[in-house]
Order: sequence, then structure tokens, then C-alpha cells
Amino acid sequence: MIGTQSSAIDTTKVSVSSEVDLFAANPALFPVLQQGARHMIELYDHFPRIARLVAAQQKWLLTQAAYALHLQRDPADPLSGITAARLLDVIAATNLASRNTATAFLAELRAYKLIRDVTGSPSKRSRPLEPTETSHEAMTLWFRGQLRSLDLIDQGDRVARLESNPDIFRYAQPLAAKRLIADKAWREPPVSISCFVWTEYGGLILDDFISRIANIEPEDGCYWVDDLRFSELSSHYSLSRTHVRRLFARAEAQGSLGWQDRNGNRNRIWATASFVEDYKRWQSVKFCALEWAYNEAVRSIAQGAF
Repeated sequence: MIGTQSSAIDTTKVSVSSEVDLFAANPALFPVLQQGARHMIELYDHFPRIARLVAAQQKWLLTQAAYALHLQRDPADPLSGITAARLLDVIAATNLASRNTATAFLAELRAYKLIRDVTGSPSKRSRPLEPTETSHEAMTLWFRGQLRSLDLIDQGDRVARLESNPDIFRYAQPLAAKRLIADKAWREPPVSISCFVWTEYGGLILDDFISRIANIEPEDGCYWVDDLRFSELSSHYSLSRTHVRRLFARAEAQGSLGWQDRNGNRNRIWATASFVEDYKRWQSVKFCALEWAYNEAVRSIAQGAF
């Protein structure tokens, strides 16, 4: 049963550097990452409330952890599933969030009707929660999109196998979530990336920026984005221009990107090759974890392990 899996984080099960390096060096990776970024924008357009909520690294990790707890719920135990205490137990080894942060996050999910009380719980002190249909749809589409990216890289058939057997998702998501939470290389990305993703809504802006890069190989040591306007980003993602401007100002201060002043038009932006390499390697950590979790799920299903 899925519900019998342990929710504890094993910090020894993290990415292997050589494996991640090999994945990041694949010449097919960057176009696939751009396609994946566009898929994330599509998910935002379909689920704007969820996408805005998890567009910062801490909340993304908390969401994955909470959903893993849901999938590991034991139907025979009415008190199992998502609770603030269990969520804190999952992340305790990583110092990802405090008890107050975990509790406030679940309250936010409840307020937005993204989770709800599990019906029939005998306890009023520790009421387990479950995702609503909207949250489930968003998570399954996200997972499918990640497998599609892996398929594009090696012409695999993961999505087809997932569609024929949804248990792959139910087993693999908790495995991938725990591995990514445990892995400092994913949890704490390079400074060039963290200045976006450890800021509220920064993940949205980073995905948008990556999707707009025109050249898949550096030109004169840079990648280029033409005609990027803060007003457009602000309108699309319902953010203030000040917030958008601040995100780019932080990246500019670190030397990751900057503006080419062409006839006074500051809408053309360059990004350093090292910035894109940081992004590629960080994303490779995630994909290696997902590939491992997918393979473990397929193997366990074949062996009748759950």
C-alpha cells in the first residue's frame, strides 16, 4: 500500500554529482527546459492562484511534501495524511521551515480552498487534510509535464506508461518529493537562481525569462532576450512593476544579467552563460530525482510491491 511508505526524509538519498553533470551536459537539455518553462506558464494561466502560491522555493517544497503525505495516507488510519505536525516531521531534518511557517502555509491552502478536511475524522485536535480536485489536477499535470520533458530528452515513453498506469504517479511523487527536499543542491540553488526562486512569485518570472531566451547556445558569452517589458510581466502575472523590477535588479547586481542600451531602448537583456549553466544544472538535479522516482515506481509496480 502507498500509505505504508515512510514519510521520513533520508538525507543520504540525494543527487549524485556525476549523474547530474552528465544530465546537464546533454545538448538537448536547454530547448527542453524552455519548453518546460512554457508549460509552467500554461499551468499558471490555468491555475493562477496555485501557481502564484508555489512560485517561491520554500512553498514549492512544502507543497510537494504535503502532497506526498496525502498520497501516503493509510485508509485504515483516519488520522494519517496531511497535518501540520506531519508536514513539520517531513522537513525537520532540513530546517526548511518552522512549525509556525508550516501551519500558516496549510492555513493559506485551506483559505484558498486548495485543501480541505478529510471527512469522518474522529479527532478535532488533529484533523487530517486532503487536496481538493483543483490541487490534484494541477499536481498531476505538473508531474506529467516533467515526464514529458524527460521523454523529449531521450525519446522515452514515460508519459504513455503513466497514462496507462496512474499508480506510477501515486508512488513516484512521494519518492521524488522526499529526495528533492533532502537534496541541498535542489533545496538551495545557486545564488544566481535563488535571487529569483527564494522570492515571492520569483519562480514565475524566472520561468518566463528562460522561455524568452532567443539563442540556445551563448553568443559572445551571453544569452539574449529581446523586447522584455516589465509592464507586460506585471500585467500577465498580476504583480506590481516594483516587484518585477526588484527581481531583475537583484540579478543585475550579481552580474547575472543586464540591459543593452541600444538607442536608448533598454528592452534587450543579456544573461551570462554561467547563469544559464546554473539553471541547467539546478533543473538537472530535479530531473535526476524524478527519473529515479519514476524507475522505482515502475519497478515496484512490476514486483507487486504495493
